[in-house]
Amino acid sequence: MNLKLYKPLCIFDLETTGTNVAKDRIVEISILKVHPDASRESRTWLVNPGMYIPKESTAVHGISDDDVKDSPKFAEIAPKVMEMITGCDLGGFNSNRFDVPLLAEELLRSGIDFDLSKFKLVDAQTIFHKMEPRNLTAAYKFYCRKELTNAHSAEADVLATFEVLDAQVAHYEELPNEIAGLSEFSHHSRFADLAGFIAFDDDTKEIFTFGKYKGQRVKDVFQKDLGYYGWIQNADFPLYTKKVLTGIQLRSKF
Repeated sequence: MNLKLYKPLCIFDLETTGTNVAKDRIVEISILKVHPDASRESRTWLVNPGMYIPKESTAVHGISDDDVKDSPKFAEIAPKVMEMITGCDLGGFNSNRFDVPLLAEELLRSGIDFDLSKFKLVDAQTIFHKMEPRNLTAAYKFYCRKELTNAHSAEADVLATFEVLDAQVAHYEELPNEIAGLSEFSHHSRFADLAGFIAFDDDTKEIFTFGKYKGQRVKDVFQKDLGYYGWIQNADFPLYTKKVLTGIQLRSKF
């Protein structure tokens, strides 16, 4: 293994009802947990999303309503998922933009407090696109010299993603082999939340990236217009974004 791990790394992949982080749901989750000694363990769950799976989504991942009708709801497996990833770093393919935000929504919806600050995030797609712009199938062929069969199966994708990430470390001498450095390299930009509604300014203070207060510090906005906080909490924003804003709002009182 080319990666140097100081704590376990959980590579995970989600198959979902769609691509809306706030509204769509998980229908399959697969996690590959790689330990510093290179030993591995993995779990895969089919999940009943509690909503209709669009035909367009089924065409991508092959999972239909009938396939998950007897599967557990995410809330039933959420404690097991959280137990598996606690104390680990998280990795995936396009995970920073999609899988991590959607997983956070599902965990928060299940009553489990997901705290982004406790995880380092590594996105093999970001590394791939910065080094060799393409997709997972092409990445697997380029780095691992293999054809990816059964693409869009969560289990096949997580295994391929780990092999790609490990091969990337070997392929590029300038890439660090430790998760902290890879996490830093994986970031497109720094956000306080997962959906990109709250960024940091040059003084590492949270600022809005949208709306009438775009570019202004969140704390200052809440001190002069607390109604804006209330509007966001009642609007269709991701739960994790609301959680972060609640923390800032509480700090803004002091």
